[in-house]
Amino acid sequence: MNKPLPNTETIRVPLESWLKAAYDSLIESGIDAVKVLPLAKKLNISRTSFYWYFEDRDALLTALIGLWKNKNTENLVKQSRAYAESLSEAILNVFDCWLNTELFDSQLEFAMRSWALQSEEVSKEILSADALRIDALANMFGRFGFNPLEARTRARALYLTQIGYISMKMAEPTEYRMRYIPEYLKIFTGVEPERRELERFYSRHGFTLSDVDFSKDNA
Repeated sequence: MNKPLPNTETIRVPLESWLKAAYDSLIESGIDAVKVLPLAKKLNISRTSFYWYFEDRDALLTALIGLWKNKNTENLVKQSRAYAESLSEAILNVFDCWLNTELFDSQLEFAMRSWALQSEEVSKEILSADALRIDALANMFGRFGFNPLEARTRARALYLTQIGYISMKMAEPTEYRMRYIPEYLKIFTGVEPERRELERFYSRHGFTLSDVDFSKDNA
């Protein structure tokens, strides 16, 4: 049986609007707030238009999981595989994820991990994503000569540091975080980063090395 043609109300509220409303509710109030009627009220639309796009609430939740996978896991894996002349540059490519919300959404990551505390299915998705991401980072270290154990250990250190940062909901100015980048690189690589590598990284995030005060620690 064919679906009825969408009415003008449905056309005014596209699929992306439902997903954005669901995303906002998940971030702001957690998974229990992601329900059809409250979302319809938020969009100022009848909830009947929801069913043009989704069979039920579970289908919407599946779409949210897909959004998270596409945004956070796929981009992190992609950044780990990006061209780099050195290990420091490769890690800086991954660090782009932590500073660019277009590549990695930390708020969504926190919300998903909170949701996983209530859902065995989502918990399994988190475990799968963690494994994929650590594998990708281990492969990145492996490209630069580390044996499998060394590569995986360094990958875990890099990844779990950031996940801990997200789980603690650390809120720091970007300028403050930038002060620690060279030292993080030395910890994760064991070598001093090249100035030109740092300059390229800082530049693509709107900074120069002279913008950052490395001389004090006021943590």
